[in-house]
Amino acid sequence: MAVQTSLFMMLGFRCAARCVWFHPTSLLQVHNLIRTNERKLSNFKPSSKRSSADLNSFALRSHTCGELRSAHVGLEVTLCGWIQYQRHNLFVVLRDFHGLTQVVLSEKEGSEDLKKILLETPVESVVRVTGTVIRRPTGQENPEMPSGEIEVLVKDAVVLNTCQKLPFEIKEFVKKSEALRMQYRYLDLRNFQMQYNLRLRSQVVMKMREYLCNIHGFVDVETPTLFKRTPGGAKEFVVPSREPGKFYSLPQSPQQFKQLLMIGGIDRYFQVARCYRDEGSKPDRQPEFTQIDIEMSFVNQAGIQALIEGLIQYSWPEEKGSIVTPFPSMTYAEAMATYGTDKPDTRFGMQIVDVSEVFKNTTLPFVQEALNNPNGFVRVICVPEGAKLLRRKDLDALEELAEKQFNQEITLAVLRPDGTWKSSLGKFLSDELRVNVCTKAKANAGDVLVFASGEHKKVCSVLGKLRLECASMLEEKGVILRDPSLYTFLWVVDFPLFLPKEENPEELESAHHPFTAPRPEDAELVYTHPEKVRSQHYDLVLNGSEIGGGSIRIHNSDLQRYVIEKVLKEDVGLLSHLLDALNSGAPPHGGIALGLDRYISLLVGAQSIRDVIAFPKSFRGRDLMSGSPDWVSSDDLKPYHVQVSWPADSQSEIPDEENLQC
Repeated sequence: MAVQTSLFMMLGFRCAARCVWFHPTSLLQVHNLIRTNERKLSNFKPSSKRSSADLNSFALRSHTCGELRSAHVGLEVTLCGWIQYQRHNLFVVLRDFHGLTQVVLSEKEGSEDLKKILLETPVESVVRVTGTVIRRPTGQENPEMPSGEIEVLVKDAVVLNTCQKLPFEIKEFVKKSEALRMQYRYLDLRNFQMQYNLRLRSQVVMKMREYLCNIHGFVDVETPTLFKRTPGGAKEFVVPSREPGKFYSLPQSPQQFKQLLMIGGIDRYFQVARCYRDEGSKPDRQPEFTQIDIEMSFVNQAGIQALIEGLIQYSWPEEKGSIVTPFPSMTYAEAMATYGTDKPDTRFGMQIVDVSEVFKNTTLPFVQEALNNPNGFVRVICVPEGAKLLRRKDLDALEELAEKQFNQEITLAVLRPDGTWKSSLGKFLSDELRVNVCTKAKANAGDVLVFASGEHKKVCSVLGKLRLECASMLEEKGVILRDPSLYTFLWVVDFPLFLPKEENPEELESAHHPFTAPRPEDAELVYTHPEKVRSQHYDLVLNGSEIGGGSIRIHNSDLQRYVIEKVLKEDVGLLSHLLDALNSGAPPHGGIALGLDRYISLLVGAQSIRDVIAFPKSFRGRDLMSGSPDWVSSDDLKPYHVQVSWPADSQSEIPDEENLQC
């Protein structure tokens, strides 16, 4: 009977005379999920200046399902929500965005109509209930439920809408594939986690608006969505026009418009901007996404960084603890050399260490081949307790990853407890050299060393990837390296202004975008050695993910023209409007864009940014709920002078024209 009672206590019911037994594992699962997610919503504070009464203004309810407490006992209330559970011909639990409330039906005669309404109506139907708040019987309170001290004795109930049989239950512990969740997104949005994610997102954005507009005088300006193609950068979506052969492009960002606003005297601009990129969807990418877009005149890099630190601190959710500003800063060169990436996760160690000096006198052919190259190095990472935690298959997986993704050989050394090395290097290295390597890498017995030799960038990149892979392996073994409750911000600065193109290393492309200004001390190198120029570009990194990027812009028309035409070899005609504007008294200016989707996903611990977007696209960029993108008939395409040329292998997918026109 104790197990039976605890089950219903967890679900918000007090037990009737007859109870049903449930497996204890199911109890724990239900308990943990409901407790965690309901508490998130019940503790959620939209704003310190708002009271719960605001949540009920203009509505048919007097209270939400998550706000009633013992202080409300004796009060007559009206609740609106979805039927979550029905049990024992006596209890109903109502759910809304704010939590759960247990409703109890009178066992006296004359309550048959109410029982029929509330107990025979399908789960997930929408009802309005009026009744009196009463205390639960002594010993039957539920301390795990925010409203667990009370229940509502029903006096009246109205079914506002019934619910058909759903493709899945709206319960946190019911596992659903992501495809099914996206197909029925309007149902998935009902769960507590999605409600929490979207409401936290709204709160953060509102606080950001307050900070920028009310405190620092920024102007919220909407910029056009239909624009023209921008040279360089990601692929853009094109939109046909009624002029033959002419197309709009959907902007990757409002970059040009915000610079034009600076030239127009709107010297503090911001926008919650919708942006578009025609790229494959990844866990942290979507074809359409949202960014907090900011631009200022008469500012330097330090000013932008201080603004963003203040913005994040001001809008930081209370339940996430506090953050310390200013954020630490690291150069691009340091990040690549130490972590093998320009967005390092600094929550854990395992840094890349240069041991070239230690190996310079060895006779190992592959080491000497690397060190004879002016840009060659030998570097290592130390995996703490790797000898104990990593199996042979794990070490093989590391070698395979390096080979497949980087075409790079690595060498492993397992440091045995007795001080000997289990490694192909062991017999070639003296005891003194091994001691020196361990000292340099801060390695101890029981650790694993991962060596790579070769060209600087390649070696750092492969070890940076292996560092993250080793962290994942250790975490699978129960070692906590990347604490999800720890939020570590980092500025990465001094990026190169240009990088060699992957497909043609002899040509250069912008590391950020073509409007980024060089560092003043490197300005002359733009004309002589552009590959050596450092930029005034800065990225903001949170827990190993880039959440923002910006720069001080080129505000000199001649320099901007030279960069586009001579260095990047792009058509300056595409940017003639911007070049003319820069020649019309453009002030010095700079800005940044914060990736809102990615930022919020890190705050809530979501696996994908799709979990913080109300209606996201799938991995292939499709809306599984509405079936977009969809076919368009040839008649609808005629005004745009567009015809579809079907690939030879797509004949089976060509739609029936008659069906399209129906």
